[in-house]
Amino acid sequence: MAYSRTNQRDSGIVIRTVSAIVFLTFTFLWLFSFQADVLAYAQHVFSDGQTHYNRFVGTLLITIVLWLLQLGVYAFLRLRNHYHALTYYPSMVLLALLGIVCPTPDGPSSVKWWWIVLLLLATVFWAFAVWAARVMSEFEHKKQPTFFSTSMWVNLLILAVLMVFVAIAADTSAVFHYRARMETCLADHRFDDAMNVGSESLETDASLTMLRAYALSRQGQLADCLFQYPIAGSGADLVPLDSSRSRLLRYPLDSLYRHLGAIPRSGMTTSAYLSRLERYGQATPAVRDYVLCGLLIDRNLDAFARALPRYYEVSDTLAQSGEAGRGSLPRHYREALTLYTHLRTHPVFVYRDAVMDEDYADLQELEAQYTDPRERHIRVKEKYLGSYWYYYEYAKH
Repeated sequence: MAYSRTNQRDSGIVIRTVSAIVFLTFTFLWLFSFQADVLAYAQHVFSDGQTHYNRFVGTLLITIVLWLLQLGVYAFLRLRNHYHALTYYPSMVLLALLGIVCPTPDGPSSVKWWWIVLLLLATVFWAFAVWAARVMSEFEHKKQPTFFSTSMWVNLLILAVLMVFVAIAADTSAVFHYRARMETCLADHRFDDAMNVGSESLETDASLTMLRAYALSRQGQLADCLFQYPIAGSGADLVPLDSSRSRLLRYPLDSLYRHLGAIPRSGMTTSAYLSRLERYGQATPAVRDYVLCGLLIDRNLDAFARALPRYYEVSDTLAQSGEAGRGSLPRHYREALTLYTHLRTHPVFVYRDAVMDEDYADLQELEAQYTDPRERHIRVKEKYLGSYWYYYEYAKH
């Protein structure tokens, strides 16, 4: 009998150790990789910007606190073998609550009624499961368990269900996480990393477009790469003003304004703000691409063609020279001018670029091959996604 009890005790230690490793690994990775930027935003809001969230330290402290809570629950319930993982339920609930009670960009977070119902039902079920587990523990078969025993798999299954519960309960809005992550990168001056956040996703909003424009501008790539990302909002939303739909979460507004030249007056529109910067000689070189890209976002080719010569040299000789034209203008401007020249009967000037003209002719030929609009859209998207031509003709606001 002493040998049997020793084996049971040893197997219980293995189960508890494996469960702890799984819980600690999941919690640390969840907080460090998925929730860190959201928690940084939450701390910024709750402290009114007075404190800064340290990703590693915050993750470590929260993980330790949740583990200590589990140890306290275990000390009270004494669930050792088959259902030991039930002792992690309170810690997992608190982990989920961290994602639920965090403020959102639109204001304080509100817990939805369905989540309250789900939590109450889950808690009732957990209490019943704990009671049943304590009863059944008195009648457990006293055979020697192994590392891959039923007890181990039951505990791992319970932990898996709890992890799914955390994932379902948390705010998994992709755009919100992209925005929070981008602002973390911007605050650390990692502009290349900021440009890569969510780069493979089609989900976006006006604020995310504004952040990408800012990161691209800091790297001098705004006019070459902006339309490689999905666009939301209008040209006015490129600058986060009271009249715009774009907003920053916690990145300092002053940093963005100084990049353009000066802090705007209250109540100004984007166009008035940028015009004032130019009129009073405060505009940085970044302003020209903000003005021009804003017009392109609005699909205002006529205004773009009239404004472009104020910032870039565009003449018939330069435009017709091919190589010189490509060297003087960023990619999206060359695409926009090619489109403008082909669409307007009486353009303010004619822009010719041999390579661009050939590419645009290929686009028209591709479109002519498909009579079904949906199939045409798919084929054009496969080849021209990321160009201004695709945005102008096919992308929807």
